[in-house]
Amino acid sequence: MLSAIRKYRDSDLDDVLSSWENASKLAHPFLTEEFLDSERYNIPNLYLPNADTWVSEHNGEVIGFIALLGNEVGAIFVQPKFHGTGVGRALMNKAQELHGNLEVEVFEANSVGRKFYSSYGFELLSEKIHEETGNKVLRLKFTADKAFKQTGS
Repeated sequence: MLSAIRKYRDSDLDDVLSSWENASKLAHPFLTEEFLDSERYNIPNLYLPNADTWVSEHNGEVIGFIALLGNEVGAIFVQPKFHGTGVGRALMNKAQELHGNLEVEVFEANSVGRKFYSSYGFELLSEKIHEETGNKVLRLKFTADKAFKQTGS
């Protein structure tokens, strides 16, 4: 599926929140409503203003986004109906093009995210407990040189 990757614009906020909310329901059923409510507030007020955010657009609609803090993937969410279509990979490719090596934290219980990161080539660095939720978080690293050698591309 072809989708365009472009810089986030303020007018994308509703679509970005929709992507986050719908994908979060699928990937994070273990998170409380209270925590999700605080994240819903933090995305436009705290995270997006401090992140380098890129969106994936399909037929004029934003269907996913990636928010970067340097080489840290702060967030990557794609509308569930577009999972498995290459949108997440295209967004991650953009991040890798910009920064090379990447790091991300993912909840251990997020099987959707863990499967995606594993298929992209991320490897486990460390584990910790997420203070706000009490859930285990995995810190993963993608090493561009290693991936380059494996794929030969």
